[in-house]
Amino acid sequence: MVKIKQNSMIAKLAAVFLREKTMAIVIGKVIYLHNISELNFKNNRRHFAHEMCHIKQFETYGFIQFIMLYLFESIKNGYYNNKFEIEARNAEKEAK
Repeated sequence: MVKIKQNSMIAKLAAVFLREKTMAIVIGKVIYLHNISELNFKNNRRHFAHEMCHIKQFETYGFIQFIMLYLFESIKNGYYNNKFEIEARNAEKEAK
């Protein structure tokens, strides 16, 4: 079961780091939100699909392994060229 937490400090820190106005970040089976309501997030099909892809990635690789792989990809290729982010952006396109 996926949980959604609004007004998250974790998501706020990610938003500051990535210089984004709104942010959703997945850790395990929890989607943390900053500056977006749960309703608006769920109604944004592309954004919702992106984060649900990350949920599936956590399920596929397991918590620790996914975090390690995600960090390695981000260090090696940068955030936007991280293969897990590319996969999540592709999920957005399919959610039109």
